[in-house]
Amino acid sequence: MSLLGFERDDPQSCLPPLWGKVARSAGRGVLIRALAVLGAVAISSIASASFAADAGRGEQLFVECASCHTLEKGVHNVGPTLAGVLQRKAGSYDDYRYSPAMKRSNITWTPEELDKFIADPQMAVPANRMPYAGMTNAADRADLIAYLQRAAQ
Repeated sequence: MSLLGFERDDPQSCLPPLWGKVARSAGRGVLIRALAVLGAVAISSIASASFAADAGRGEQLFVECASCHTLEKGVHNVGPTLAGVLQRKAGSYDDYRYSPAMKRSNITWTPEELDKFIADPQMAVPANRMPYAGMTNAADRADLIAYLQRAAQ
């Protein structure tokens, strides 16, 4: 018995008869490439389904943000309003006191930029004034951003 647990050192021996015929006629390399492609497709499908953003869950996560931010246009709290945040330039409200770092960051808030910033605000914009350690879970960030896309328009 081999290390892979096959009776023979031929991995084709454990394949259903049809796959064995395909493997013998096409060659082992083709079979391995075909299985790799099928595996990649299956993994990406599973990953896409498990990371589909849930705006309802994002609304629950926003509770943390709401201690400093509002979604009301023109109403700032400890942090600036997040109303209309998407496609807005960071540090752009004249009536809010941003850190110099945020003003010169030259960021336009896209979902990708928000994801980077929410993950680790100090790494994304060193010396910004936001006292938040970051949201490490990518699925949580995706859900929160989906909520902001819906609610912060």
